[in-house]
Amino acid sequence: MPTQLLPETPSQTAGPFVHIGLALEAAGNPSRPQEIWNQMAKPGAPGEHITLIGNVYDGNGHLVRDSFVEFWQADHQGQYDAEFNLEKPFNSFGRTATTFDAGGWMLHTIKPGVVSNAAGVPMAPHINVSLFARGINIHLQTRLYFADEAEANAKDPVLNLIEQPQRRETLLAYPCEVDGKPAYRFDMRIQGDGETVFFDF
Repeated sequence: MPTQLLPETPSQTAGPFVHIGLALEAAGNPSRPQEIWNQMAKPGAPGEHITLIGNVYDGNGHLVRDSFVEFWQADHQGQYDAEFNLEKPFNSFGRTATTFDAGGWMLHTIKPGVVSNAAGVPMAPHINVSLFARGINIHLQTRLYFADEAEANAKDPVLNLIEQPQRRETLLAYPCEVDGKPAYRFDMRIQGDGETVFFDF
């Protein structure tokens, strides 16, 4: 009997109501007692604590004020934690969203350690990023690398898949400060000049 393939489930855009279900505070609603949000690392988590900030821009250079962003990363030793528990000091998964007022997003985490790919090649410290926004049928996937890890970045097997060196720079988060503490800025551009490199994983 021939194999019968099931039809693909149709896609639809993520918004404009994604905040109501997954980003309650950003939508102006009270948060739930157990909420997956932008505090991936609590004060007691081991590793270098950092804050990530950024904006999302559309093809015209305008702020996208209602996008939704998910992050997945290794801990400071390069290990992914597959058992999510909001009571733990660190979880490998977090979420945040751009705000309707200032238009930016913020995430509190730790700087990830080195992870090896399936072939055993070490990759530079990085964070996996998924971007959801209205008008995008399938979420966009990219990576955040750290500009102050130049030596590791130069050897990273994924960054080196990008043929144009200037396009690799769209995946770099640059050091800055937030309230006097170490931070990195990572802006994403969906289209147009300086468009962020997105991957088809």
